[in-house]
Amino acid sequence: MDCEKVGNLIFRLRKEKGLTQKQLADMMNISAKTVSKWECGMGCPDVSLLGELSSALNVNIEKILEGNLEMNSEENGNMKKVKFYVCSDCGSIMTASGEAEISCCGRKLTALEAKPCDEKHDINVETIENDFYITFSHEMTKAHYLNFIAYAGIDRVMLVRLYPEQGGEVRFPKMYGGKLYFCCNKHGLFEKKVK
Repeated sequence: MDCEKVGNLIFRLRKEKGLTQKQLADMMNISAKTVSKWECGMGCPDVSLLGELSSALNVNIEKILEGNLEMNSEENGNMKKVKFYVCSDCGSIMTASGEAEISCCGRKLTALEAKPCDEKHDINVETIENDFYITFSHEMTKAHYLNFIAYAGIDRVMLVRLYPEQGGEVRFPKMYGGKLYFCCNKHGLFEKKVK
């Protein structure tokens, strides 16, 4: 752990929160001198304090230890580059338009990698009026099912959560140049380009 980098990050985050060294110290039941020592790079926070420091500064413990917060570029905000995360424990679905550290049920999640459709995992897309009408024949049993279908365009993502024993159809309003994604609980994420 690079104490100078950690200290610079603590200083920056404390200033962003509008806190004095004393206010941060009081929140953590430590002395202001200790916070000053960290910020000057003359020592690093004790492991036992990292949880409180993380909460006080609203930053992940890993980022404190690295002494670095990397910002996403604005280019990553394009919703066509959306990343999907699914918790294997509770089934929660989360999305991010850039790099993100997401956890659920105490576990760190990794973004699903989209694969092209295959024979067993495909969806049928028809245009009805100004909508995409999507049907699929994938089994929808409690053991094997699609857990969501999403449609991503430049500025939005529409997602429909699916459940076992649910019917195989979804409808989305058409967007220019979007992509359809669907996720199988056993085989992962698939994508399909639409016109």
